[in-house]
Amino acid sequence: MVYNFKVFKKCAPNGKLTLYMAKRDFVDHISFVEPIDGVVVLDEEYVRGRKVWGQVVCTFRYGREEDEVMGLNFYKELFLASEQLYPPPEKRNWEPTRTQERLIKKLGENAFAFRLTVPAGAPGSVTLQPALEDEGEPCGVHYYVKLFVGDSEIDRSHRRSTIALGIRKVQYAPSKPGPQPCTVVRKDFVLSPGQLELELTLDKQLYMHGESIAVNVCIRNHSNKVVKRIKAAVQQGVDVVLFQSGQYRNIVASVETQDGCPLQPGSSLQRVLHLTPGLSTNRDKRGIALDGQLKRGDAALASTTLMLDPDQRDAFGIVVSYSVKVKLYLGALAGELAAELPFIMMHPKEGRAKMIHADSQADVEMFRQDTVHHQESVEVY
Repeated sequence: MVYNFKVFKKCAPNGKLTLYMAKRDFVDHISFVEPIDGVVVLDEEYVRGRKVWGQVVCTFRYGREEDEVMGLNFYKELFLASEQLYPPPEKRNWEPTRTQERLIKKLGENAFAFRLTVPAGAPGSVTLQPALEDEGEPCGVHYYVKLFVGDSEIDRSHRRSTIALGIRKVQYAPSKPGPQPCTVVRKDFVLSPGQLELELTLDKQLYMHGESIAVNVCIRNHSNKVVKRIKAAVQQGVDVVLFQSGQYRNIVASVETQDGCPLQPGSSLQRVLHLTPGLSTNRDKRGIALDGQLKRGDAALASTTLMLDPDQRDAFGIVVSYSVKVKLYLGALAGELAAELPFIMMHPKEGRAKMIHADSQADVEMFRQDTVHHQESVEVY
């Protein structure tokens, strides 16, 4: 039987180390993260007497590169995993995948399988959209696998004998959605009798990227005020947990209507407003959170960040959330009434996630090409 599958390949500049990986997206299942598997091929004459180390590095850029002056640095680096790949350990508590076994069989005796484990709770891959005039590396959380030759894991690696391949840590939509979001808010008026009541309901809690959100708005005007217009918006919350004040919101979709307005005292109104958040209408907004990108990747709005314990946020990352906010405008003197509902927006497990698990069928598909020097996809037979 002949197996045909594609893998990612990247060589060190001096050609003495070569990295092979079947995939570059690693799924965060909240309680654990998929292990990072690969194969390294080395030149034994070059490595002789030294060791080859493999590391998973998480980088966090929280300021523009062009603003780094006078020693000021807006960049942090976290080493999440570090293992000696060569000489290989005598005992290991894991078995090579079928892809690793076939690569070793094809590449020969100088090929060694490895596995790196990222701890649960590590931050997700997120990129903050730069402005059109910004230059340099974009802000956000990025991952890469680093392989280098050295005597110890803390040795300063030499660029010519080092490999760095970008990867992503991703999450997919949970299999069991939560309860249907619903809220009711009321507003009293000084020196005026009665209340204005706003009931807000979403058709479900979990939405996929590109899906339209149906917002059911029900207004009951028991006051003597007049509702003049209605505005609904999808807000993306970005929490840069490195800072206490690093929280802000971006409007990624909005709609405004006067249909049924002005709503007079004693009247009621029910409307369904449709919102479709997407990147196509937000490409000019700086600071929008996007899914972590590999080279030449199709950008998309960042998915909601799911955490095992929301109170124990990692101090090294970006937490993304979404909510629908509806405002009723009553005029300059009466003010406004607002209601807000959180929801989850993610990618489905099927489709993109199917490639993540393709290794079990020995049919690993390369889903994204990278133009980094010395990197290519190769077919293995």
